[in-house]
Amino acid sequence: MIIIASASMGIESLVKEECQNLGFKNIQTFNGRVEFEGDFEDLVKANIYLRCADRVFIKMAEFKALSYEELFQNVKAIEWQNFIEENGEFPISWVSSVKSKLYSKSDIQRIAKKAIVEKLKETYNREIFLENGAVFAIKIQCHNDIFIVMLDTSGEALNKRGYRLRQKTAPIKETMAAALVKLSKWKADEVLLDPMCGTGTIAIEAAMIAKNIAPGVNRKFVSEKWKIIPEDIWINVRDEAYSNEIQDRELKIYASDVDEESIEIAKENAKNIGLDEDIKFEVKDFRDIDIKDKYGALIVNPPYGERLMNDENIEELYGEFGRLCKRKLSKWSYYIISSYENFESSFGIKATKNRKLYNGGIKCYFYQYFGAGKNGFKN
Repeated sequence: MIIIASASMGIESLVKEECQNLGFKNIQTFNGRVEFEGDFEDLVKANIYLRCADRVFIKMAEFKALSYEELFQNVKAIEWQNFIEENGEFPISWVSSVKSKLYSKSDIQRIAKKAIVEKLKETYNREIFLENGAVFAIKIQCHNDIFIVMLDTSGEALNKRGYRLRQKTAPIKETMAAALVKLSKWKADEVLLDPMCGTGTIAIEAAMIAKNIAPGVNRKFVSEKWKIIPEDIWINVRDEAYSNEIQDRELKIYASDVDEESIEIAKENAKNIGLDEDIKFEVKDFRDIDIKDKYGALIVNPPYGERLMNDENIEELYGEFGRLCKRKLSKWSYYIISSYENFESSFGIKATKNRKLYNGGIKCYFYQYFGAGKNGFKN
């Protein structure tokens, strides 16, 4: 069975690394996804453990189709009856077609649905399917006439960890926040600061990484209702994940924001996942930051044009932020994501390196400034 972990552009390598750490086999990386071979236990592990992936799919088929008849026959040839139950609901939930002869999403959806129905008729000997049972959502992606047909095993996207019950304007996705922490190479025994934390996602994801809390351990997945996956697998993988948590690890994570409501929500979010004692949240303007630690990592998702501010205010904000970093955090490492093209000149410091990422569909750069000590840190 080929399993697909989809990912935002720019962080596929992180998802590949996670898959390697989980022991998955024959891992391949493509734009927007990572593929590997596995069984149902691997499928369950991928859903529960992957921090940076968006969803987990079963790859049902990959084929070339230049006509709707070819599309129909290829989709019908898939062994759908091995997965979809007689009363299963099987919507074609998402279709994309780029640079392909078959470009009508509605026609692709209609033809594919008809093909699946015809295939299931052969097994279940019925003309009408009630579709009132477990959900088997199907995603079809076509690029340059090559179709990939996938079965969604996650349901809600993997960024829906379950702890963020309230949020405010333009929050960073949990999966992207985890990616920023991983890219920073921050370690659990080092100080971490987010001085524009909003509702606390970066700090919470960092604490989850430090305490080895599996991101999906406390939520449900659509494939848990599939009869084909034994319930014991879900129970055993979750039990293993809980047993691997490092609850007694002390952390030095500081997060602040000028907005009082955001901090209240951040505290609620941390409490929802049992990390309220591990992160120090404060209502504070970044200009008033007064931290005694000489070395540490600053990871921040500040406001930028498409999100919250105009260019004039952005220039002023980034300029003040850069001056504060040079004055108060001169030996720290800084990791800052922004879509603002003139970030480095506004901030006043040229980045050691940067990496193109897509945050909520917006092209951004993750600016990385390595501070004192080995790998940018010194304890």
